[in-house]
Amino acid sequence: MLHAQNTGLIVVDIQGKLARLVHDSDTLISNCEKLIKGAQALNMPIIHLEQNTSKLGTTTPVLNALLSHSDPIEKFTFNACDEPNFIDAVKSTGIQSWLVCGIEAHICVYQTAVGLDALGFEVELVSDCVSSRTLANKQLSINRLTRQGIPITGLEMCLYELVKDCRAPVFKDVLSLIK
Repeated sequence: MLHAQNTGLIVVDIQGKLARLVHDSDTLISNCEKLIKGAQALNMPIIHLEQNTSKLGTTTPVLNALLSHSDPIEKFTFNACDEPNFIDAVKSTGIQSWLVCGIEAHICVYQTAVGLDALGFEVELVSDCVSSRTLANKQLSINRLTRQGIPITGLEMCLYELVKDCRAPVFKDVLSLIK
């Protein structure tokens, strides 16, 4: 089970034109917006990544506005765990469990989730907060991660799991995101 006190969120490469080229991009961006707002309401650390910004651009504006409290970590490797600044950021939080969202599911999201798992972190993929240019590649990523023992969750599932109790003060904030 996820616990807000020991869970963080990693937002992978939702940037530039690619964010609009992935399968069902409007839903992806809307769901990631809700996930980020939920993580913020729960005071969870958020680390966001950008792949080769000179070629792909920066984080899509609606998400960039939400993430303006911290600078993105630029990377050139598909697996963010190969970027020392990312590993430093992850370790500096003291958090052991990470939710992962972003694009592309079968490349950077997949490799980063596997990399975190290999480093001993608990990782869960938020399935309705990832995408690829094709639905088949998104599904391929989910299938491979499942076979490798990385749990798959969904936006509502993880947020309610983190809130734990409808009497929690943050419940109404999360409920408003889901409705």
